Amino acid sequence: MSKSGLQIHRDCIFTALILLYSTIFPNGESVGVNWGTMATHQLPPEKVVKMLQENGFRKLKLFEAEDRILEALIGSDIEVMLAIPNSMLQIMSEDPEAAASWVDSNVTTYSYHGGVNIKYVAVGNEPFLKSYNGTYLQFTLPALRNIQQALNDAGLGSKVKATIPFNADIYNSPDSNPVPSAGEFRSDVRDLTIEILHFLSTNNAPFTVNIYPFLSLYSNDYFPLDFAFFDGTYKPIRDGDLAYTNVFDANFDTLVSALTKAGYPEMKIIVGEVGWPTDGDKHANIQYAKRFNQGLLRHALSGEGTPARVGIIDIYLFSLIDENAKSIEPGSFERHWGLFEFDGKPKYELDLSGTEQEKGLVAVEGVRYMVKRWCVLNPNLNDWEGLADNVDYACSLSDCTALEYGSSCNQLTAQGNASYAFNMYYQVNSQKSWNCDFSGLAVVTEEDPSYGNCQFPVMIDYTSSSSSPFLVDERFLDLLVAVIMGLLVSFFVSGMI
Repeated sequence: MSKSGLQIHRDCIFTALILLYSTIFPNGESVGVNWGTMATHQLPPEKVVKMLQENGFRKLKLFEAEDRILEALIGSDIEVMLAIPNSMLQIMSEDPEAAASWVDSNVTTYSYHGGVNIKYVAVGNEPFLKSYNGTYLQFTLPALRNIQQALNDAGLGSKVKATIPFNADIYNSPDSNPVPSAGEFRSDVRDLTIEILHFLSTNNAPFTVNIYPFLSLYSNDYFPLDFAFFDGTYKPIRDGDLAYTNVFDANFDTLVSALTKAGYPEMKIIVGEVGWPTDGDKHANIQYAKRFNQGLLRHALSGEGTPARVGIIDIYLFSLIDENAKSIEPGSFERHWGLFEFDGKPKYELDLSGTEQEKGLVAVEGVRYMVKRWCVLNPNLNDWEGLADNVDYACSLSDCTALEYGSSCNQLTAQGNASYAFNMYYQVNSQKSWNCDFSGLAVVTEEDPSYGNCQFPVMIDYTSSSSSPFLVDERFLDLLVAVIMGLLVSFFVSGMI
């Protein structure tokens, strides 16, 4: 087949896929996904956008404005929620010109016909979270106002709405009556939240909330496992005439109750983040993640809604791709929320239409990897002095969360743990030869040390151009550098330089 013929063939397949998803989602209802970029080696955005389209994702949430991603989204028609990080809330609240400048650079610039389909601006991310101790309380509403005003002034206010993604800890039910219908906003932020609700309602903007059933299980050893999923047999929780069989519905309807008590019973709700991690904890694995996410999709897209609110639930899965540089302060699972591995390979089958037809997810195409080599503990050593310190060092500057209790590499021996730690450091540092030494304890090998479900990854070659005709082996470069340095030393000794 000729090159032009091959391109035509691919275009026909792509068009057919778009038509297929139009049939699956005739009213435009589909699932969204969060795309975080806290990773040491990132896939080219244009490849990820193509993957999003081929999988039928029509909605995307970004945690901050990145030109390289926004440029890749041009012409895709994917609906985008674009976020302003918490670190910018103060300047956005105090300086309307800063808000106007941000909107001009990141929204107006891309909001032309055939550009990027930006629908929401997320002002902050969980700014009222209890653990922030009120840091962002005074800045959030003024920032929201300034951003929406900037959108209005730019002529975009009718189609782009500012919202605030809240953590579910903003509302609760009292201990004396722990049922959804007793839900109300947290007492310390209730008045401020009602002000925000009034502003959102006036601007026809949604209330956005992040709901994580996994965290209920993670934080409470006595939490009933089945209640975290959508197919459980756990005895329903009764709330008057309503029955709750899963914690997601109970949490969602606690918010519905809080909104109703605040005077906004019909306010649109977007679930900005919801998902299940696949590693880093005893309950974080592929089986549970598939069970939760497939059940969630079936439930959210069915139109049945929750006991207190009927209808399709607008959700953004968390998240698209694993992020190996995220903070693990909340838990080691934080780096493993992705539907896809770091290299864009699906972790499990997932039918995004919610009909459970066992359709596989489409991987990112044309991924380039570094050379297939690994850094491991030298098997010929008899003296392992300093091993523990070197392992700690490697893990402190890479990602060893798969070694945690209950995780995918928890079954390794002490020597295996060392090899895993050394390799992660080596890969994160792009396989530089000097990053596989560790006081002489480590060696480079071309034999894959992966064991069972424990994978020793080879990192993607994010610096390579897809048009490069060949790859240069780093060992050749190391040798070349050594030869040049040797020549320079010889010239210096001989007096030539």
